[in-house]
Amino acid sequence: MITGAGSGVGRAVAQALAAQSWQLALVGRKQEALEETAKSLKGDHLIAPADIGDPAAVKTVFAKIKDKFGRLDMLFNNAGMGTPAIPIEELSFEQWQAIVGVNLTGAFLCTQEAVRMMKAQEPRGGRIINNGSISADRPRPHSAPYTATKHAITGLTKSTILDGRPFDITAGQIDIGNAATEMTQRMTQGVLQPDGKLAVEPRMDVNHVAQAVAYMAGLPLESNVPFMTVMATKMPLFGRG
Repeated sequence: MITGAGSGVGRAVAQALAAQSWQLALVGRKQEALEETAKSLKGDHLIAPADIGDPAAVKTVFAKIKDKFGRLDMLFNNAGMGTPAIPIEELSFEQWQAIVGVNLTGAFLCTQEAVRMMKAQEPRGGRIINNGSISADRPRPHSAPYTATKHAITGLTKSTILDGRPFDITAGQIDIGNAATEMTQRMTQGVLQPDGKLAVEPRMDVNHVAQAVAYMAGLPLESNVPFMTVMATKMPLFGRG
């Protein structure tokens, strides 16, 4: 199961996994975008549009997965959103709630249902991979809601590793820096740096991220990559904060 499968990292990961003969549940808000992803894949896959911040919608998705495939071996919590660079005092409550709802609550709800399914299936167990972002380690200027949720994803990853251990369920986190997707297009125009300047930042091929996720997903359950960072080599991460 891949959330945010209609574009960007989610679509690239779907393509990489389908090439390795995974059967996929493609989840996202927009039916049309999910259908476009599905058209680029070989195999029989499930298209399941849903708002992952809605508990009932998440339960419906997992019921469809169980009905079609009978089990779940891997969940990629990838869906996410951010805000423009806005000083913390100017953020609205609605902006905060929207980001928390997708980035954190959505990942929690999907993890919760995945754990339930993975504990009950035979053979039991499975793997959950969370898209943490490099913001799970250090912030960009004026990014409090996004950074807070991505730091929280690290806690969710660690808790899932611990709580899933007795049931052959494990988790890992991939922290991505400047993959070339629609979300990072602004990097090519210049983004705010900690010193107050705007600077163009290098990006990398999103397929390099997909290859990393496919590697993590393909490991046997006796092995795990708890944390991996994949970033554009020349982006100014080190030295930032």
